Amino acid sequence: MEEEDEEPEEDEGGGRGEQEKELSWASSVEEPIQPTTVRGLQREDLLDGSCSPEEPGSTSASFKSSDQNLSSRSGPLSPIQEGEKALVRRNSEKLGNPERQRKRLDKKAASSANLLTRSPSLENRAKELIASAGSPGSRRGTYSQGQSIKMFIRGRPITMYIPSNIQNYDELKMEPPSERLELDWVYGYRGRDGRANLYFLPTGEAVYFIACVIVLYHINNRTQRHYRKHTDCVRCLTLHPDKVRVASGQTAGVDKDGKAVQPCVYIWDSTTLVTLWEIGPGTFQRGVGSVAFSFADAGSFLCVIDDSNDHMLSLWDCTKRTKHAEIKSTNEAVFAVEFNPRDSANIITCGKSHVYFWTLSGGQLTKKQGIFGKYKKPKFIQCFVFSLTGDVLTGDSEGNILTWGKSAADIKTLGKGAKETYQIMRQTRAHEGSVFTLCALQGGGLLSGGGKDRKIIRWSADLAPERECEIPEQFGAVRTIAAVDEEELLVGTTRNAILRGTFSDGFGHVDEMWGLATHPSQNIFLTCGHDRQVCLWNTEEHKLDWCITLEEYGLCADFCPNGSVVSVGLSTGRWMVLDLLTREVVSESTDGNEQLSVMRYSPDGSFLAVGSHDNFIYIYSVTESGRRYTRFGKCNGHSSFITHLDWSKDGKYIMSNSGDYEILYWDIAAGCKLLRNRFESKDREWASYTCVLGFHVMGVWLEGSDGTDINALCRSHNEKMVAVADDFCKVHLFQYPCPKLKAPSHKYEGHGSHVTNVCFTHSDSHLLSIGGKDTCILQWKVIGGGVACTRKT
Repeated sequence: MEEEDEEPEEDEGGGRGEQEKELSWASSVEEPIQPTTVRGLQREDLLDGSCSPEEPGSTSASFKSSDQNLSSRSGPLSPIQEGEKALVRRNSEKLGNPERQRKRLDKKAASSANLLTRSPSLENRAKELIASAGSPGSRRGTYSQGQSIKMFIRGRPITMYIPSNIQNYDELKMEPPSERLELDWVYGYRGRDGRANLYFLPTGEAVYFIACVIVLYHINNRTQRHYRKHTDCVRCLTLHPDKVRVASGQTAGVDKDGKAVQPCVYIWDSTTLVTLWEIGPGTFQRGVGSVAFSFADAGSFLCVIDDSNDHMLSLWDCTKRTKHAEIKSTNEAVFAVEFNPRDSANIITCGKSHVYFWTLSGGQLTKKQGIFGKYKKPKFIQCFVFSLTGDVLTGDSEGNILTWGKSAADIKTLGKGAKETYQIMRQTRAHEGSVFTLCALQGGGLLSGGGKDRKIIRWSADLAPERECEIPEQFGAVRTIAAVDEEELLVGTTRNAILRGTFSDGFGHVDEMWGLATHPSQNIFLTCGHDRQVCLWNTEEHKLDWCITLEEYGLCADFCPNGSVVSVGLSTGRWMVLDLLTREVVSESTDGNEQLSVMRYSPDGSFLAVGSHDNFIYIYSVTESGRRYTRFGKCNGHSSFITHLDWSKDGKYIMSNSGDYEILYWDIAAGCKLLRNRFESKDREWASYTCVLGFHVMGVWLEGSDGTDINALCRSHNEKMVAVADDFCKVHLFQYPCPKLKAPSHKYEGHGSHVTNVCFTHSDSHLLSIGGKDTCILQWKVIGGGVACTRKT
C-alpha cells in the first residue's frame, strides 16, 4: 500500500460532529482488520458443557465428556498438537485500538443475515436431490440411521450426522444452482489512499473505482455501469484527451493458492466497456501507482509508474502498442504524473520530498529536480496542475501552492547546452494542513482541496481567492475534485465518500459502511462499521436513508421479525436496539467486556440471542414489539468465541459455531440446555442458515481449507441457494443443501479484499456482500434459472 502522505490528524479528517438535520451525511472511513490467529486446539472434537437459565446467585459449570453417539468405527479423536499459527487475510491490517488486541484468539467478527421467513421443507429439497441422483434402491452408499461422516479442518475431525431422510448419501448429486448473480450496484469509493481517481465524462457519468470495480455512475439518472476486467484492487485511473478512453492500473496480489496476481494496466473504452489493450502482466512490480496520457499529440503515449522500490517510469506508444522508454524514477513514494499539455516530451512527477521535470529525447528520459531554494522544502508534494500560461502549480503538505515558471538555464551551474528549467516564482498560502488536490478550470481558474481544514477554495487565474466552502468533518479531507461545470463539483474524500454539490448549495451524496443485516419485509439493509456509523440503505433507490454515529464501532446486527427495530452489537460487549423511524435507542444492554459477533432473533421475535467473543451466548426474552428485553439465560459450553448461530423454525433450539470449529446445539425452551447428544438434532429444520459448519453446508469447504477461509454464508429464504463469503475476494453461490465436499458453485469477483459477509434480501431478489479492507458493498441481482448471467470477467 502506498505510503502515508499526510499528518495523522489530516488523514482522519477531523472529529465526528453532530449530525446535520437538513441532510443525511454518512462517513465511510475504513479501519484495519486484525490478522486472524488460531491457536492449536488441545481438546477432542466434542466437549460438553452446561448452560442454565439466569438465576440470582447461580453459577455455571463446564463438563467435558465424549459424545456418546460417535460411531464405533470412527475411533478415538486425537488432540491436535499444532502451535499458534498466524493466518493473515489478504490485504488486511491489524485492528486499531492496540490496547485491546488479544493474544489468544482472532477478532474476526462477521454479522449474519436475518433469514427468518419460513420456507419449503428441507426434506423435500433432499428428496429432489436423491431423485436426481439415480435409483433410490441402489445399495451403494446407503446409510443406516445414526451413521455419520467427518470433515477435517486443520487436522481436526468434525462429525456430521446424516439426516434420516437421506438414505443414499453417496448418490446425492451436487450441481451448481440454476440461479446466478449479476452485479447490480456498487456502494463506495476509494478515497482513503487514492489520488486523481474521479473524472467526469461527457456522457454525464462520473468514473471512479472501489475494490476491483471501476464504476461509471450517471449522476442525474442515478444508474451505474461497471468495468470489471481487473483481478485485484484498482489503484489509479486517467482519462484520455478524447474523453472516451480510460487507462486504469491495479495492484499485485495473491490468489487462494498463494500464486502472484501480476499488476497490469488496461486501456478501455468507457462507452462500450471493451478492453482495447492490456499492458502487462510481468511488466510492473508490486502494483501500478500512477498513469497519465499525453495531450499535445492527442494521447499517443501513456506514462506508467509502478510501485517497485525504484518506482520505474515507463512510456508506452498507444499506436504501436510498444514500450517506448523506461527509467528508474526515485526510491521515494510517487503520487502523481502528468504530461505537459503543450509538449509531450515534457513530463512531471511529484511525491515524497520531490518534484521532477522529465525530458524525452531520442527515446531517452532525463530528469531535473525542482529546486526549492529560499522556500521551505515540504515533506510531500501532493499534487500539481498546469496553468493556461504554461506554469506548473504544486500543492504541498505545508498548505502552500507553489508556482513554478520556466527560466533560462544557468550555464555556469548546469554546463553548456543546458536547457531552460523550472524555478519557484511564487508561493501562495492556501490551506491549513496539506493541499491534497488541485483542479484547473476551463476559464483559467483553479480549485484547491484541503486536508486539515477540509476546505474547497476557488481561485482566479492569478491566484486570488474567490469563493470557498467546507466539507462536513465526518467525511474527512478533500482527496480529489472533478468539475462537472463551472459551478457543480464532484468531490472525493479521504473517508471514501463522493459528494456532489456547488459552492452555494453545499454537498449531499455519499456512500460507505461495514457489518450487515437485511430487513425482513422491505428492500432496505443496515450496515455498521469501524467508523462508528450505523447506516440504513435502500436497495431500490441505491441511496442512504439515514445514518447515526455511535460511541463504539458496530460488528453485527439483526432486524426484529416485525421490522420496526434493529439490534446492533458493538465492540465492547454492549448492544443497543434502534427504532427504524425515530433512530432512537429503545433498549441497551451489556454482556461481558468482549466484542459481540452475532445478533439473532428467534423466528417469532420472542427471543434474541447474542453471541460474544467471551464464549457465551446470551439469551433475552423480547416483549413490547422488540422494545423490552429481559435476560432469560446464558448458553455456556463453547471453548472458543462464538462465530455464527441460527434458530430452529419452531424457535426452541439454537445451532452455534465457535472459533475452534465446534458445532453445538442448545434447547432454549428447556432453559438454555446444551444438547449433549448431537445426533438428536440431525433432522431439525432451521429458520436461517448462517452457520459455516453443518451437514447441509459441508460442500462449501474446499479440501484442505483453513478454518478461516470462509467468513460467512447465508441460505436464501426459499432454501434453494447458499451464498458464501470467502477470504480470497470471492462470492460463491451454491445449491442448497450442499452436503458433499467439493460441491460446484458459481464464483464472482469484484471485491479487493476478504469478503466479510453476505446476505439475501427478504424476497431473495438480491444478494449483498461486504468487503473488508476494500470498504465497499456490492449489490448482486439474483437471476433465475435459465437466464444467462451477463457478468463481465
